[in-house]
Amino acid sequence: MKGTDIRVVPGLISIAIIFFLWFAVAPPEGVTANAWHLLALFVGTVVAIIGKAMPIGAIAILAITSVALTGVTNDSPSGAIKDALSGFSNSLIWLIGIAIIISRGLAKTGLGNRIGYYFISLFGRKTIGIGYALALSELVIAPVTPSNTARGGGIIHPIMKSIATSFGSSPDDGTSRKIGHYLALVSYHINPITSAMFITATAPNPLIVKLIADATGANISITWSTWALAALLPGLVCIALVPLIVYAVFPPEIKSTPDAKTYAKSRLAEMGPMSYGEKIMVSVFLLLLTLWAGIPAMIFGADYAVNTTAVAFLGLSVLLVSGVLNWQDVLQEKSAWDTVVWFSALVMMATFLNKLGLVAWFSTVVEGNIHQLGFDWITSAIILVAVYFYAHYFFASTTAHITAMFAAFYTAGLALGAPPLYLGLLLAGASSLMMSLTHYATGTSPIVFGSGYVSMENWWVMGFIMSIVNLTIWGVVGGLWWKVLGYW
Repeated sequence: MKGTDIRVVPGLISIAIIFFLWFAVAPPEGVTANAWHLLALFVGTVVAIIGKAMPIGAIAILAITSVALTGVTNDSPSGAIKDALSGFSNSLIWLIGIAIIISRGLAKTGLGNRIGYYFISLFGRKTIGIGYALALSELVIAPVTPSNTARGGGIIHPIMKSIATSFGSSPDDGTSRKIGHYLALVSYHINPITSAMFITATAPNPLIVKLIADATGANISITWSTWALAALLPGLVCIALVPLIVYAVFPPEIKSTPDAKTYAKSRLAEMGPMSYGEKIMVSVFLLLLTLWAGIPAMIFGADYAVNTTAVAFLGLSVLLVSGVLNWQDVLQEKSAWDTVVWFSALVMMATFLNKLGLVAWFSTVVEGNIHQLGFDWITSAIILVAVYFYAHYFFASTTAHITAMFAAFYTAGLALGAPPLYLGLLLAGASSLMMSLTHYATGTSPIVFGSGYVSMENWWVMGFIMSIVNLTIWGVVGGLWWKVLGYW
């Protein structure tokens, strides 16, 4: 619809799917009418998100309204609205929202740029060194930037473009392959890896934690430190390989870049000494990482453990009291409030699909089909993860993909005998690593792809190659690492 955020055709398709499933398809045996009707609303919501019928926050409001008015979760009107709003009470949702606001300080103080140029000043003598500098910059800021789009598209990509431009590499004059093509691919393919390494590195990760806990009756509760330690080795191996693999597949024309170090140092000189705001940001980051990792509890005992979300609120409080961020900054961080709204709606719907037995029913169907093949749990898990991963070719949102498929595939894997924590960590890693596949896979991809340095053909070729490499490392190196850690 011209002049609005509404896309009529995807919206009508979404509504048609809801009505078709609700009225034209009878619930399968073993599925209640309420569960089936909630599935209809859920599928329609996911289709609307994929088709971008409206902004995702607006779609979430419609989903909450639909659940409240139809009473699919509760026959009582007051109970239905309480259920519809229950997602807002989930502490993991607020963890991500608050962490996004905290990460605003990276841009406001200039600390993100300083980190990027600092690493380039150290490793920028060779083109491949610049690749590693961008990778290290991503890794350093990932734990406290839950928006992988803000991190990869808003902080790292502008630095990468400025470096490429300084070497006369521009898509406008046909010189992308000088250095910009290589740096664009490296910087992008690091983004999914860092997103997979921390709960707080991309918004959907806490949803995964909840889905795993729900599927196991809270027997598997993944903490921030558990996730970070599990992803440490496979993540570092992947990061170490990305610049090398891209270099081998699409080598840059310029291989020696002594001027890059000079350029980075000049930018650092322009920035001057670290400002008051940057110093406070560094202190807050160290505080967050220390408490999220549970170091006080390790030293002084369990009585000193602090809730992860409470830690995020503490970090934001420090930034507000110190004046690094003000209340206007908090109000203007639209992505944080948007995330809280749509995340709450999707968590609510996923929770009640599980409570009403729909997830268990669907996972039984998936498990039964794979079980008929007669494979052991290892082969079955590989099939499950591969199907889940490559289904992302049909998604433009990791959130929609995870919400639609994660719980059922995880539950099916458990039924096939896969160790709960091993399978959970493998699917969790895949949920971020699948961002590598296409130029529409996540918010970062259209930003980097849109800069014009990489053709669609090269993007998809590199994405498929990295998908195989990353999945293999996460499954093999990660699996062995988790065995050593005693996770399975």
